[in-house]
Amino acid sequence: MAETKREIERKYESDDSGLPDLTGVAGVETVLDKGVAELDATYYDTADERLAASSITLRRRTGGSDAGWHLKVPVAPGVRDEIRAPLSDTLPDELAGLVRSRVRDTELLPVVRLRSARDVRDLLDTEGRLLAEVSVDAVHAERLTGGAGVAQWTEIEVELADGGDPGFLDKVEKRLRKAGVRPSGSASKLARALAETAPGKKRAAGSAKDPVTAGDHVLAYVRAQRDAIVELDPAVRQDVEDSVHSMRVATRRMRSTFKSYGKVLDRAVTDPIGEELKWLAGELGVDRDREVLTERLTSALDDVPGTLVSGPVAERVSIWAGDKPGGASGRLIGVLDSRRYLALLDTLDALISDPPLLKAAGKKPGKVIAKAVKKDFGKVSALVEEAVELEPGTDRDVAIHEARKKTKRTRYAAEAAGPALGKPAKSMVKSMKSLQNLLGEHQDSVMARQTLRELSAVAHAAGESAFTYGLLYGREEQRAAAVEAGLPGFWAGIKDGAADL
Repeated sequence: MAETKREIERKYESDDSGLPDLTGVAGVETVLDKGVAELDATYYDTADERLAASSITLRRRTGGSDAGWHLKVPVAPGVRDEIRAPLSDTLPDELAGLVRSRVRDTELLPVVRLRSARDVRDLLDTEGRLLAEVSVDAVHAERLTGGAGVAQWTEIEVELADGGDPGFLDKVEKRLRKAGVRPSGSASKLARALAETAPGKKRAAGSAKDPVTAGDHVLAYVRAQRDAIVELDPAVRQDVEDSVHSMRVATRRMRSTFKSYGKVLDRAVTDPIGEELKWLAGELGVDRDREVLTERLTSALDDVPGTLVSGPVAERVSIWAGDKPGGASGRLIGVLDSRRYLALLDTLDALISDPPLLKAAGKKPGKVIAKAVKKDFGKVSALVEEAVELEPGTDRDVAIHEARKKTKRTRYAAEAAGPALGKPAKSMVKSMKSLQNLLGEHQDSVMARQTLRELSAVAHAAGESAFTYGLLYGREEQRAAAVEAGLPGFWAGIKDGAADL
């Protein structure tokens, strides 16, 4: 079973002088010599180095105290999550799954072998607690795929102890700099090895060119959503908080962009892709929608005085919610491992590398993009005004729900327009987000009332009191009525503010 460790570390260049004296670092009482460990690691990647391009490392290492398979995923500068699995001859399935969105059907090959003599020191405080581990690594790198070069260097690595204060690393760095030690120019040993063992190979550019045309701006936004889907895949598999929701939003953003900017990207090509994105969003939402509604019902029940809770209401809500085992569900992991999902990722890559641009894509962004956002806003306006005119009831509920969906679409269109249109687009994003939240509160109330009716019927059939369900239903009605009453004035303010677009 794999385990995850948050790794906070800094790397420094080193020469033959070795490690400076660190006893003068504030807070350090003892520098404990832990001896030298011999490490032997083979790093795996695709032939075109897809993992390295995303600053991800996958290795099988022997020697030291943590022999096994290690997958390192960047979190922030100097911070990575290391997912560890026991040593085995083949890549563990769990780690293979975590790189699948990038690797897909491409073979993982041994690309670099690093053998290191690691001279380790522990920095301890006055009570003998570990503050950081400092090592001097003498590294020998050998290219295994894509070249036959070798390289050698020595570096100093300072890794913060679990739960330690990151500010302590600043203190260590101050002492190292005073001794003439400077930060490493490479983010990782693998990055340095790849660069130094294949000196004739041109590395891929780090970023796309700045957008100029309308097509450039739309594609930049589409590319960002593709990247988000790929990058969130491992987090979804690990059940990281909010990861499912974030991936679902990325699919919606892209699908909305295809519709909003149909004059830029040919919808004959993007509509079928949009249907696949809709499928993926639906699969991601199977558990998410129920989870959100469960939180709403549970919170509402917590606000009810105990004297007004009649029957096993909390238990009924819990049963309706279903058991939630730890980690992502097998069903969802199956979706992410499916041929359909992996084919969708390939299709998105192909779309971005060879986009189906129409004539308007080559024009200046101001007019083309502004027109698309205004068109979407006009649809929102018509739906909101229709909802306001309807009598309370099912028809109004449906109209508000449709207005909410178009509001999200307009928000995403304005997000894509931000770099081109500046402040007016950002103002539109803010307004649409506020409207989306208001209309979303109404839709959540509609869904909560529907569920409460179902729970009430089940409770009644079991001979239980339905009183509390009715109480909760009435409160939800009041929340929805408050939204409906405030909508005309809220909308009037948004409409006035949209004139600048």
